[in-house]
Amino acid sequence: MTENVTLKPLNARLAEELAVAERQVAAAVALLDEGATVPFIARYRKEVTGSLDDGQLRTLEERLRYLRELDDRRAAVLASIEEQGKLTNQLRAALLAADTKARVEDIYLPYKPKRRTKAQ
Repeated sequence: MTENVTLKPLNARLAEELAVAERQVAAAVALLDEGATVPFIARYRKEVTGSLDDGQLRTLEERLRYLRELDDRRAAVLASIEEQGKLTNQLRAALLAADTKARVEDIYLPYKPKRRTKAQ
């Protein structure tokens, strides 16, 4: 039984969470990545983001940061477990389905390399 679990693109996940169009999210993410601030985007770039308000943009910025950190950590955990030779299809599916950093860490706990002390 091979489970083929894939993650939705980041913009699609954000658009779904905020209940807005994916193009609005893509435009806002591009502006944020270019260094624009939330107040600047809310005030001067409404035409680009499809009139996302300040609250939506702030939520988008926070969730974008969190989801990027989650994806980075998930990739690191997958690489670590694969390096140990213990990665199964079920484990990969569980990690890809994890929606919080805490859940990723809970799954990783049994596979986390133990710290070596000087005595060892």
